[in-house]
Amino acid sequence: MDNGFKVALRWIVYALVFCQVEAFYVPTATYRVYDEHQPIPLLFNKVYSDNTQLQYAYADLPFVCKPSGKRKLGELISGQKIALNLGEILRGDRIMVSDVELAMVEDKPCNFLCTVEVSRKDLKRARQIVRDGYVVEWIVDNLPGATSFVTVDRSRKYYAAGFKLGYTDLSTGRPKYYLNNHHTIVLRYRRARGANGDLGRKAIVGFEVYPKSIGLDTPRDEHMCPKDMHNINNGLELHIPAASPNQTNNQKRNVRDIEIQDPEPDPSILAAKDPSLMLMDEEPEPDVDDGATLKITYTYSVYFRQDTSVDWQHRWDLYFTNQQEGSRVHWLAVGNSLVICALLTGIVTVIVLRTVRNDIAKGREGLREKGSSHGGRKKKAGLLDQGDDQFDKDLDDFMSSEDEALEDVSGWKLLHGDVFRTPVRGYLLAPMVGSGMQLLFMAAGLVLLSAFGILNPSFRGGFISFGVGLFVFAGVFSGYYSARVYKTFGGKNWRMNVVVTAILFPGLLFGFLFILNLFIWANASSTAIPFTTLLAIVALWLCIQLPLVYIGSWVGFRRPAWEHPTKTTSVPRQIPQQAWYLQGPRTVLLAGLVPFAVIFIELLFIFQSMWQDKSGYYYVFGFSAVIGFLLVVAVAEVTVVAIYIQLCGENHNWWWQSFMVGGGSAVWVFAYCVWYYFMKLHITGFFNSLLFFSYSFIACAVYGLLTGTIGFLAAYAFVRRIYGAIKPD
Repeated sequence: MDNGFKVALRWIVYALVFCQVEAFYVPTATYRVYDEHQPIPLLFNKVYSDNTQLQYAYADLPFVCKPSGKRKLGELISGQKIALNLGEILRGDRIMVSDVELAMVEDKPCNFLCTVEVSRKDLKRARQIVRDGYVVEWIVDNLPGATSFVTVDRSRKYYAAGFKLGYTDLSTGRPKYYLNNHHTIVLRYRRARGANGDLGRKAIVGFEVYPKSIGLDTPRDEHMCPKDMHNINNGLELHIPAASPNQTNNQKRNVRDIEIQDPEPDPSILAAKDPSLMLMDEEPEPDVDDGATLKITYTYSVYFRQDTSVDWQHRWDLYFTNQQEGSRVHWLAVGNSLVICALLTGIVTVIVLRTVRNDIAKGREGLREKGSSHGGRKKKAGLLDQGDDQFDKDLDDFMSSEDEALEDVSGWKLLHGDVFRTPVRGYLLAPMVGSGMQLLFMAAGLVLLSAFGILNPSFRGGFISFGVGLFVFAGVFSGYYSARVYKTFGGKNWRMNVVVTAILFPGLLFGFLFILNLFIWANASSTAIPFTTLLAIVALWLCIQLPLVYIGSWVGFRRPAWEHPTKTTSVPRQIPQQAWYLQGPRTVLLAGLVPFAVIFIELLFIFQSMWQDKSGYYYVFGFSAVIGFLLVVAVAEVTVVAIYIQLCGENHNWWWQSFMVGGGSAVWVFAYCVWYYFMKLHITGFFNSLLFFSYSFIACAVYGLLTGTIGFLAAYAFVRRIYGAIKPD
């Protein structure tokens, strides 16, 4: 056992060495180079916010410049939709060619884009989107437009993907919302590699966007550009004055005073303290449609800057923020997980090497004495090693004919005739184990591909696309293990098991997501899955996964059932009163704390990337692979310990219990999601909160199914091992 632990520890160290925290990745985008003055397309994608779960296609917003479809940018035409992979569609991307004109190394101090006339209704939506802190994503050469920052010590520069659509001003006592209608685009480039560089071609290594709000009273030239870009006094407020000045004055008198300590407070913090602050204190727009409009003029500037400090293959490194500080916490997470797993390994070692072996030895001694009292063969003194084989054979015959020989033995050995009794609703447990193996294969594949840099942020949508593909093709493993378990439980109708395995978990998941998708559709969000994509997913499910599950089940059912070392009696043994900590959910909750302790530090980074800082990227999959391996070890060992304690309490209903104990940490993960929602997030609105808890529930259910399968298989192997030692072959 010690050697095995040392070997596992050595492999963990190797994994950490080869999967460094330097954001290792394999660039998946095509290496593109540009000649001087060659057009470069700028693509519109979407807007998203840390305060909501709804994304919107940027070009669909009623107050922005929509592509005209008249400008040709190289091989593309403005307004042309870019083909997306499945992952991009599911994550809400809606990419379209814009009218923004870019040409390599051609600076443009100011260009007119368009003028949009916005009604009161559209202006109200613009105010809401700005209030929720939405961020815009544009794309150039597969790089998202970024906001540039510098660390506190000014030692390094880093990017946050996206840029603000607008901002909120609270300095006047009531919220004022401003829209950014001028964008300064900075494209950083360097000389291309090899022969392309000799021809004067360039490669893009950075894409920065600096938005600015320019008010209606700003003087403009004949091209609609501000005459003095550096002296902008007023921004573009999203407000149309009411028709009657008296009405406006009355509204302003009703505005209540608020105490502001910071001259420029963070609106999200104020909103978190008083969610009604932004809604009640702002000057309301009249609900009547009086035909009033607001004209918004959009302009942009373009600057090219040479940057030789960034190589093309490392141009994504600037998006991976706080690497050095974050790596320390990741190492802490690994150390915490290693300590917990070492303690669990020690406990399992004590159980296996001491307790179980001593119990088995005492049981054999009890059988030997029982056999002697029934006229069994006596061994001669001083000949301890003589006739052992014959004695074991006699002992086997005696156990087969005299089951009462174990009645004097206490603990788990009393359950030799009940421990392998077919569980209640085993026809459901088998498909769940099969689906758990399917998820385990998918998760392992995703983590390994990401740890080796194949799946990375430069491969937009690749993580989700590969995840769906791995899940579908892992249907073979789902069918195989489901059939093996089903046959072991004595099942005969294997075709029905195929249908249940292929439909139970995927069907529930699809149905739940479809219902959520209806609500997202109603909100016109780009996160809503299009109907054609839904049909494609159903086709993958029924036309590919279902046949693969059938093939796996056919192979698995042709294999012999797993043999059990003891025979099952016809009458089940009565279960005595159990201790408080062995009563159903209590055991699940107590045991689930240990695997949760292994992963909770790493969960903080994952949650931050998913919910709190969507402009960042989770990139340390090398650490995730190590934490995932330690999680598997922890789940297996804690389930073994929990089931051993249950068997010592003479409770033979361990099949479902092992599955529930293995997945018990999912309850704590969901509780962690609830805590994170109230303590860390500033999500506004009932529907956004509903989406958060729905997504969290689905993720925890998937996690629980995966870890429950690990616990079940570990406990099954352990039980077969210890009861096989009672009756030697």
